Amino acid sequence: MREIASKGQLRLAYLRWAVVTVPFILLLGFTSARLVPSGSQNPWYMALIKPENMPPEIAFPVAWTVIYVLAGLALAMIINARGSTLRGPALVVFAVQMGVNLAWSPVFFGMHQVQTAFILLCVLGVLVMLTIILFGRIRVGAAVLLLPYLAWVCYAGFLLNQIDRLNPNAAGLVPSGSSDQVILDAPSDNGVTSEPFEVQTNAN
Repeated sequence: MREIASKGQLRLAYLRWAVVTVPFILLLGFTSARLVPSGSQNPWYMALIKPENMPPEIAFPVAWTVIYVLAGLALAMIINARGSTLRGPALVVFAVQMGVNLAWSPVFFGMHQVQTAFILLCVLGVLVMLTIILFGRIRVGAAVLLLPYLAWVCYAGFLLNQIDRLNPNAAGLVPSGSSDQVILDAPSDNGVTSEPFEVQTNAN
């Protein structure tokens, strides 16, 4: 005779998974953010023209921390649903969307590619929506936990679209690290310096 786990045993199993998945997702998110300087620590980002409705800088790490915690809880809920045939596909889609999520920060803050970062956000939004649908067919609670994630991705895409419009040449705002700019004063014929000119030297 097959023994059926009690609600208490199922809850305990879920908590055991959550203790692993929540720190794991947080670690992945913060590791991606640490790959390149972001926010006020990134000179290129600070040089961008921001939209008037841009939230304060502190809002971004707070929002992502909450989102990653909720995503970790949702992931634990799905991992614990061993009887579902959709469990495998749902976990695969979750992993793919997480990979796209982690690639965004290096593309935007590191490579200075605003349009590519916007495309990644659009792809991420679709993948998060698909994850919500699959999670919802397994555990409705897991899908609900991901709704703030989808809302924030849509909001971030809205802000990024505005940044792209305000900064059509965003990639060229900051000189690359391969060239150093030196400002020199050009001497005139009478020995008095005139307008400064710029010399670029390539670093080997």
